[in-house]
Amino acid sequence: MTTQDIARLPEHGIALPELERMLADAGRDDVDWRNGRVPMFIHFAGDDVLEVAKKAYLMYFSENGLGPRAFGSLAKFEREVVQMGLGLLHGDAQARGAMTTGGTESIFLAVKCARDRALQKRPGMGKPRIVMPHSAHPAFDKAAHFLGLEAVRTPLGEDLCADVAAMRAAITPDTAMLVGSAPSYPHGVVDPIPAIAALAREHGLWMHVDACVGGYFAPFARELGADIPDFDFKVEGVTSISADLHKYGYTAKGASTLFFADPESFALMGYYFDDWPRGQYFTHTLVGTRPGGAIAAAWAVMNYLGHEGYLRVAARVIATRRAMQAGLDPLGMHTFGRPELSIFAFGSPERDMAAVGKGMSARGWTVGYSNVPPGIHHMLNLTHEPVVGQYLADMKAVLADPSTKASAGSGRIDAVY
Repeated sequence: MTTQDIARLPEHGIALPELERMLADAGRDDVDWRNGRVPMFIHFAGDDVLEVAKKAYLMYFSENGLGPRAFGSLAKFEREVVQMGLGLLHGDAQARGAMTTGGTESIFLAVKCARDRALQKRPGMGKPRIVMPHSAHPAFDKAAHFLGLEAVRTPLGEDLCADVAAMRAAITPDTAMLVGSAPSYPHGVVDPIPAIAALAREHGLWMHVDACVGGYFAPFARELGADIPDFDFKVEGVTSISADLHKYGYTAKGASTLFFADPESFALMGYYFDDWPRGQYFTHTLVGTRPGGAIAAAWAVMNYLGHEGYLRVAARVIATRRAMQAGLDPLGMHTFGRPELSIFAFGSPERDMAAVGKGMSARGWTVGYSNVPPGIHHMLNLTHEPVVGQYLADMKAVLADPSTKASAGSGRIDAVY
């Protein structure tokens, strides 16, 4: 990088029309997400839903979620968002929760709560441990890294779900937390949450369900007939659940929820401090300032869609997944495991899946990969609905290229999240 490449504060301000042009130019080479070309990062439920989120966000653009005394509107929105989420996840009158800025923060705080409870109950314990299936999200390892825990990943079963026997074998006196996913991100399958929760009850452990992807999708998928196990507070032994609003809640980014089965567990989430000249400081979250727009947009979108709207969008996403699977299967691209929600991964041991991905990239598709087994990964939304046919046609064309055949050198893909 030369000195000419370094951005500097302009001597004089740039007028808005010119800034708009510069902003548009900067994004000209970004992925074409509106036409279904990206398999992750975006969760779209229609232009009308996007407009609701935008308008609500802008109405509360400057308000700060750190100050509920000053902004009673945000306190109301958050309270009602939490209540609606708990209603979907079978929380009873004792259940509690709060909004966070994303799934990583929700998971980070759940790990913090589990650690604190373990240290309170077992003050002589060693380094606390998280036991989780190999498919659990890296946010648990990130939290363990920053919070001083040991993350232990256990093998998956043949169905790519958590192997409860392997998790049992990994439990030690220092174990503080068990984790299950609903669904796991790599394969879109739901772990056997009732069995993991029973194991947690047996050993007196905190049991967290990572429903960051499924929390606002799985309840509607089950209503539509999806064959997945109970995964929420209906299951005795589930202590906490993370569920992202900015995924299948379809709200503006910067919004997740963390729920607890009881007030005592919820109390571990907060942080209080008053030993400084300014006075009392308290937050339920890791961050202080939170964008009021994200809180308002979550409330607005949830009320706009309602139960019927979420059910309708879930049905379309599931139909899109099934259409892609049905088209890929005759091409020899078989689904890994038995996903029932919005995520699926597929591949073939007869193909060099990295070469297949490169071929699809050359046709304008951003490709998400899975490492184990080597394959291609999708997290679907309504942008994919109209392009299923084109995707399948392009995949067929790519597979006609002999270079996609598996060879001795093909195998694990060095995928990037």
